[in-house]
Amino acid sequence: MKNALISPSETNEFGFRVAQVSDFYFDVAFPLFWVECADEVVADQFYYDPALQAILPIPKPQPIGGAPNVIA
Repeated sequence: MKNALISPSETNEFGFRVAQVSDFYFDVAFPLFWVECADEVVADQFYYDPALQAILPIPKPQPIGGAPNVIA
């Protein structure tokens, strides 16, 4: 298990930023806090959902549909 450093003052549309992932945790200043996480968690590619108290991957953007390319 690894540890994710959560920054609740840095939010996105999903939740709190995962600022760092480490094998070890160390003292941090408030409001930062540590949460145990899976080994595959990567900083800035995952977020912390405070309602679920879980770390989840940031969804990949979906392509916007439109007209196919037309060659004239």
